[in-house]
Amino acid sequence: MHNTTHTTATMQAISQDELGGPDVLKPVTVPRPAPGMGEILVRVRAASVNPVDAMNRQSGVFVGEPPFVLGWDVSGTVEAVGPGVTVHRVGDEVFGMLPFPHGHGAYAQYTVGPARGFLPKPERLTHIQAAALPMAGLTAWQALVETAGIGEGSRVLINGAPGGVGHVAIQIAKSRGAHVIAVADGTQDAFVRSLGADEVIDYTTTDITEATVDLDAVLETIGGDYPAKAVTLLKPGGTLVSTLPPTLAPAAAAAHERGVRLAGIFVEADRHGLRAVADLAATGHLTPTVAATFPLEQAAAAHAERPAYGKTVLTIA
Repeated sequence: MHNTTHTTATMQAISQDELGGPDVLKPVTVPRPAPGMGEILVRVRAASVNPVDAMNRQSGVFVGEPPFVLGWDVSGTVEAVGPGVTVHRVGDEVFGMLPFPHGHGAYAQYTVGPARGFLPKPERLTHIQAAALPMAGLTAWQALVETAGIGEGSRVLINGAPGGVGHVAIQIAKSRGAHVIAVADGTQDAFVRSLGADEVIDYTTTDITEATVDLDAVLETIGGDYPAKAVTLLKPGGTLVSTLPPTLAPAAAAAHERGVRLAGIFVEADRHGLRAVADLAATGHLTPTVAATFPLEQAAAAHAERPAYGKTVLTIA
């Protein structure tokens, strides 16, 4: 009898039956998942909205055809553990990123993921802040630290600096001892400087090619003609890392000529990187900025909102 009640337990989630704009996102009632071997069931307290969520809502590019439940970033409480799990216990407060891209499902009251994809939530972060961190933090860490190899004295340009990835990247770069040049508009100057940016280029008045030189690394999150421009600013041996790999092709010839490395990155769930990000958060070197929060059932409104800085987070009662 106990098993029957468990398998019929339901939960609220946000799903979509068709690809399209924010209005395709609808609250649904679905079966509550159960954790398998090596997995935990998390009662989701908060789930953040990332640009890749909107991309998949419109095109299904990484997740296939609907229906599906979007979302990769989770902060919450361990509700149940699957067979063989020893690193978490029921009641633990945890945060993490579901395996990207196929592990989506954070826009829900409960979600299942690999036990080692989650870490204890840093005490100084709320669940809302913690949910804003995994994908942006891992992307920035994997791009700047593991791909571009930045360190003490590195000159780093961050394009899209006020955004979800960018504003975390500034803080990670500063924690590594880098000199950070942020590209933002004039209204965002104070925000990026408050995060530690040493210089700010206002892209509405200044072309980046006239504003800086001798870069060791560029983190590019915007696309368009920026990769081709950024290549001209890098030292030989420097690295341009883009979160939009398809936008790098027009810069390839110039990069080869200058001896610059081009690297297109898609984030990977990784406990080692998440631990590094969590440690920075725990010690006060990294705090995600949450621009807006919406209750889960208002996910469509959250997708319609385009914050000028930081992250949007869904909260689950």
